[in-house]
Amino acid sequence: MNRRTLLTGTIALLTMPFAVEAQQPERMPSIGMIFGGTANMVAHIAAAFEQRLGDLGYAKGRNIRIDYQYTDGTPVNVQAVTTELLGRNVDLLVTWGTVGGVAAKKANATIPVVFLSVADPVAVGLVSNLARPGGNMTGVTSEASSETYAKRLQLLKEIVPGLSRVAVLHSMGDANVGQAMDAINRGALALGIPDVLPVGVRDAGEIDGAFTTMKKQRAQGLLVIGSAFTWAHRQQIADLALRTSLPSSHQFKESVAAGGLIGLGADLVEMARQGAGYADKILKGIKPRDLPVEQPARYELHINLKTAKALGLTIPPSLLLRADQVIQ
Repeated sequence: MNRRTLLTGTIALLTMPFAVEAQQPERMPSIGMIFGGTANMVAHIAAAFEQRLGDLGYAKGRNIRIDYQYTDGTPVNVQAVTTELLGRNVDLLVTWGTVGGVAAKKANATIPVVFLSVADPVAVGLVSNLARPGGNMTGVTSEASSETYAKRLQLLKEIVPGLSRVAVLHSMGDANVGQAMDAINRGALALGIPDVLPVGVRDAGEIDGAFTTMKKQRAQGLLVIGSAFTWAHRQQIADLALRTSLPSSHQFKESVAAGGLIGLGADLVEMARQGAGYADKILKGIKPRDLPVEQPARYELHINLKTAKALGLTIPPSLLLRADQVIQ
């Protein structure tokens, strides 16, 4: 070994630690997801999201970080949690419900957002149109059209043929309520239901009082407008509907499993998988503005026979045949 070779090797050895030290580990991309409800209530949905991400090559804690946050579904709480989570510099925000989408829109105009279960993202200003969303948001709607609300009312009338006074429970401050009420009123007119009685609540503390109001108004049935709030408080709502002898129609199968009478809507587990597909594309560099808003893969009909029996109601055989799930 000559002097020049020895000198070169020595310099390489001396500089090697500094070169290794200068190499920084690759930053792990992060997803923030905001739910209405508690961790236990949404565990099956979060699991579906992570499973689909796994199919796409991601593993939580290894090459992706997921930060789950939970709210009571009220606009004030959802806005606060959304703003706080975005402050953590997540690479992507996934949020549920119209209130969640609106909160993300108010808090942020740059971080990509995937919204899930938003009834009409164009009407509430989240995207410019479904095919070319524009901006930093895209996602999955919760309704094929506003007529889904009228269909839920029709299902209720099939079970209660003499239905003439229907209460509509909704979360105050939800931008989706106005469109939902328009569709419900049109449906009531077509079905010959003269009295539609909207009952709004601001928080969980007002739910009991809402049912007292429905009883005073002599409501014969209840239609619940789907939202992060009514989903998060589905057990309380189902229990009170049964206690006040109100046949109830819902959007989510989880509400029927909690004791609601009937439900028509998208499968949130499947929707979570759709959301994971969006997340994968965005993390790989595709802009939300270039990803069309999708509709749910399918809509499901769920019936709780145990609740029907408790209310003294007979479900028409034709309706049972159409059901995707009948809870005995």
